[in-house]
Amino acid sequence: MTLLSKYYVPGLAIEDHSIDVPLDWEGNVPGQSFDGESIKLFYRVVTTPEHVHDDLPLLVFLQGGPGGAGPRLNSPTSDGWIEEATKHFRVILPDQRGTGRSSRVDTHTMARLAAAGMDARGQADFLKKFLADSIVRDFEHLRLAEFDGRRWVTMGQSYGGFLTLTYLSLFPSGVIASFTTGGIPHVPADAAEVYEHTFPRMARKTAQFYERYPQDEERVAAIADQLPTAAEVSQFVGTLTDSVLNSVAGSDIEHRLGIIAGMKAHGFPLLPNGDPLTIERFQCLGSDFGMKPSFERVHWILDDAFLNGDGSASVDSPFSDEFLTKVMNATSSRPLYWPLQEFIYADGDMSAPIRWAAQRVRDTHPEFGADVRPMNFTGEAMFPWMFEQEAALRPFKPAMDVLMEETSFGRIYDVEQLAMNEVPLQAAVYFDDMYVDSGMQLDTLSRVGNSHYWTTNEFEHDGLHGSLVFKHLWDEALNRGDLEELF
Repeated sequence: MTLLSKYYVPGLAIEDHSIDVPLDWEGNVPGQSFDGESIKLFYRVVTTPEHVHDDLPLLVFLQGGPGGAGPRLNSPTSDGWIEEATKHFRVILPDQRGTGRSSRVDTHTMARLAAAGMDARGQADFLKKFLADSIVRDFEHLRLAEFDGRRWVTMGQSYGGFLTLTYLSLFPSGVIASFTTGGIPHVPADAAEVYEHTFPRMARKTAQFYERYPQDEERVAAIADQLPTAAEVSQFVGTLTDSVLNSVAGSDIEHRLGIIAGMKAHGFPLLPNGDPLTIERFQCLGSDFGMKPSFERVHWILDDAFLNGDGSASVDSPFSDEFLTKVMNATSSRPLYWPLQEFIYADGDMSAPIRWAAQRVRDTHPEFGADVRPMNFTGEAMFPWMFEQEAALRPFKPAMDVLMEETSFGRIYDVEQLAMNEVPLQAAVYFDDMYVDSGMQLDTLSRVGNSHYWTTNEFEHDGLHGSLVFKHLWDEALNRGDLEELF
């Protein structure tokens, strides 16, 4: 193993490691030497101090996302499942390719590719290499090359459940048993089908939020009434002249500063990073509504919105700096999260392109219109305007335009292999899950061999981060005999 460092945080012993994996897995085989450009795969090995020298079985964590890095731990209880897991396992926490410390992909990366002359087609092909088929091959290579081929247990949270089914499709022989929480995808995959379930749930979640905090219905309306729509911002930016833009050839920074100056002069509210605050971006606060305590987090963001008087709702009050900062932070995301969001549903050769599935479905739901009051919040969904108006996403736009018309992706699910799966799979299915429909999860599980599920409405999508969910799954698998190989 390539050990970078080792250290302790309270209650945990941690080792940092890094290995090389191929950027492009085509023509390469996990566990073998490879040709072509390489990237770094970073991972941590976590144990409790008393188990540092013990030969414990291995558990690899398949992080949620997409575009999510492994957890950064402060203690065994800072991410609730870790406390129970480290009683039984040496826990492996990889940063999925492109995230965290694994050859990170962000706006700087995309800008460098463009500056080097890579066109939109090339950038799109580059991003396709950061999806599930490559992520799982990275992990299998890690198992074979760094852990002597020892079979391990997988723990998949959210998107990590998607990765679990990819792992069981491609490399089931490497897995002893699998746990998933809130993350069984519908197979066959269809992005539009997912959002057809998501938007009605978001309307219900918004209604529940207003029932919980009725005063916030007036606050939300007073805020939204002062905001432009994304279309209005785009139209205005399109009218700016070169003199207003203050742009010079080849200077994106000058161009952006000109746009910001123009919007500010026009009176558009701007977030601290210069992005316009539109109604559509404000609606994105609802993306957190599937977690706890999200209603409270949004409630307190709204509480600081108005600068004048005692802070009560007012269409005449400017927004406070604190409010704008909180909205910016709450609606910003990890660099690869939105660019990859809809392509986690892309599986092999598709009959039709994804073509902005969330926006297409949203267009059939007028209750999410910018002029509707009470205003409905949207959920975990990306929209075209994000890649035009958000600084953190704009460098991805050329590639996104290509990917949205693409129909050929790597295969991520083998339906026949899943049907005859022999690896014990224990899934926690959250009945009221806002992001991954429980009915669709159960439908898939009915067609996966040796799968078992626990359905509960006690937890939201982030239930794993408490102390109960992993313990429940562990006990069920242990008592069924699924973990006999470990002892």
